[in-house]
Amino acid sequence: MIVDVRCYTIQPRKMKTYLKIFEEDGLPVQQRNGLKLLGYFVHSVGRLNRVTHIWEFDSLADMEQKRASRDADPGWAEYQAKTDGLVQAQENSLTTPAPFSPIK
Repeated sequence: MIVDVRCYTIQPRKMKTYLKIFEEDGLPVQQRNGLKLLGYFVHSVGRLNRVTHIWEFDSLADMEQKRASRDADPGWAEYQAKTDGLVQAQENSLTTPAPFSPIK
């Protein structure tokens, strides 16, 4: 299993707009193309205007295949157009669970 941890910094005062667009447009496209969301979090202390979302994949090949499918979906381009300018920065890390992790 591979866990993709993504942190986005959203334009100040645009979090509600971003979350609504993601929930209504981005998430359905991702789910339709087999991406599995483990969690989606809004930061309320520390660096503000940030979201962290966590995705599960079986392997790197699985991740590449599902992302390619999502990227080819016309709904993904529509989602990206709607969120253009809302994301200031992105960070990404690929992780694997430790042997004692409850998520494996």
